[in-house]
Amino acid sequence: MTVIDETPALTGGELYHQVQQFYAQQMQLLDSGNAEEWAETFTEDGVFAANAHPEPAAGRAVITAAARTATDDYAAKGIQRRHWLGMVSVERRGADEVFAQCYALVIETPRGGQAAVRVSTRCDDLLVRVEGRWQVKHRQVTRDDLA
Repeated sequence: MTVIDETPALTGGELYHQVQQFYAQQMQLLDSGNAEEWAETFTEDGVFAANAHPEPAAGRAVITAAARTATDDYAAKGIQRRHWLGMVSVERRGADEVFAQCYALVIETPRGGQAAVRVSTRCDDLLVRVEGRWQVKHRQVTRDDLA
């Protein structure tokens, strides 16, 4: 029996646009304090690794808890964070898998204070399409000051 993939193939531009839109929505969730919804953008077995952390956060439940703790900590300190992603490159790895790399600046603004770039990073993501939407399977964040 022949199985026909009914998902239309995306052009390079359409794929790039989808990844850009995914990042915009994902970072806006985090920056607005919606840690649980942000964590839903990772697969159930997703991994968030960073050279600033001693161990990767593995699994959505662990990623959720870490994001909630960090979000609450910044809110308690009166700091608004914004993640600015750019220089996105996207490499198709299969029909439902891409490798995406981007630069990310984390900007912090204390209540009543001036905005400042806190860190400069590179983000390497393995994204997979699950039930029609992109999710992070593995994220590696590399802070430039620690590389």
